[in-house]
Amino acid sequence: EGKNIAHQVKKMDMSHVLQIRKRLNLEDYISEDDVQSLPYIQLPEGSPEHQYLHARRNALNGYTPVRLPNFTKALTLPELNVFEPLLEEQKREISTTMAFVRSLNVLLKDPNIGQQIVPIIADEARTFGMEGLFRQIGIYNPRGQTYTPEDRAVVSYYKEDTAGQVLQEGINELGAMSSWVAAATSYSTNDLPMIPFYIYYSMFGFQRVGDMAWLAGDQQARGFLLGATAGRTTLNGEGLQHEDGHSHILASTVPNCISYDPTYAYELAVILQDGIRRMYGPEQENIYYYITVMNESYHHPAMPKGAEEGIRKGIYKLESYNGGRGKVQLLGSGTILNEVRKAADILSKDYDVASDVYSVTSFNELARDGQDCERFNMLHPEAAEKVPFVAQVLNKAPAIAATDYMKNYAEQIRAFIPANSYKVLGTDGYGRSDSRENLRRHFEVNAGYIVVAALNELAKQGELKKAVVAEAIKKFGIDADKTNPLYA
Repeated sequence: EGKNIAHQVKKMDMSHVLQIRKRLNLEDYISEDDVQSLPYIQLPEGSPEHQYLHARRNALNGYTPVRLPNFTKALTLPELNVFEPLLEEQKREISTTMAFVRSLNVLLKDPNIGQQIVPIIADEARTFGMEGLFRQIGIYNPRGQTYTPEDRAVVSYYKEDTAGQVLQEGINELGAMSSWVAAATSYSTNDLPMIPFYIYYSMFGFQRVGDMAWLAGDQQARGFLLGATAGRTTLNGEGLQHEDGHSHILASTVPNCISYDPTYAYELAVILQDGIRRMYGPEQENIYYYITVMNESYHHPAMPKGAEEGIRKGIYKLESYNGGRGKVQLLGSGTILNEVRKAADILSKDYDVASDVYSVTSFNELARDGQDCERFNMLHPEAAEKVPFVAQVLNKAPAIAATDYMKNYAEQIRAFIPANSYKVLGTDGYGRSDSRENLRRHFEVNAGYIVVAALNELAKQGELKKAVVAEAIKKFGIDADKTNPLYA
């Protein structure tokens, strides 16, 4: 024992086990012959040891920890129609962060689950536009308001209350994540399901407290993580440490983390409602959600008819553009979907190229579905083949994907799509502290680069001359010899 070589021991020597049996006075509980099978020891009812162990548990107020696989009292959950204002066209430009705050307010006012919503903020409540919650529901403090806030004179001051509902953790992501895990596992430890929403700068989530994210999955936590100010090019001017281009890749490493990168308010509403249904409805799935939201304001259209299934599964057709010189499929997510739509318009008007535009709410979920289908098909060679959802939605036309994340994010689905070619644009590299416009040009994910990528795919198919691509490169002022942004 003194050698402390436990990690080097591959197999326990039975002589050592017998020695431990003797030293712990276990001869009456396990025979020498039984030692070989390493049995569990059951202390006889009423024995001194049995009485001692139970007395210790009683002194500690019970047999803890106790984990329930499911909570026992069913919840009445909101239907999608409670988010109706978010499913409609937004009358003014807003960000998806603001759409989330509006969704959260809907849930907080819900008569059935409002009291079980736990908003958690490590920092930046005003950045996220959430300061209204301070007045509405208050910041939880078991001792109440113990100081006079600097902002006491404003309407939404830092109001702390023993009955508060917001957990305002200060600049402490690890503490905030710990609070989230506690609330997200309350269904199991207390038979009291809580629905936590922890919102933070997306760069300071999986990258900073990744071990807690893995722990949450291992503990079968249920709840929502919101990576705000997400996207490599979307939070402009605050330095490279805030430019998140890989949180979705990190999220994909947690098996029961379901992740989405929505573009529009209606997508976010569908995802939130479906997540609550999956985690807190009859099935009580042991999953948790990671959703990225952005701080860029733009127009949000109404939800297209029949889009719900695609939003949940990861992809749906948003719109189509006409053209007579070939056709491409354009895929995008988050704010870069707007660049994709601009590119589709340019392709149609300036190059007579048709396109279908797809909103990809989750490349991660599409990849998992594709892998699951391939696994089934390999293990069931005589059964009808399963077809990945993305293969059911896309066709054989050349496909171009553009996101605000590293290329690996969209590359995941390459094996499952029927397109005869697939080009991925992404934000690999550190980048710059600059404007959105300049960052998207730097990372080669703006509308101009998407147009060039689409024309190049058609040229490779022989549907356009290469000269058309060269002219487009000049038209959009692209420096063909600039350094790859991965190394710049």
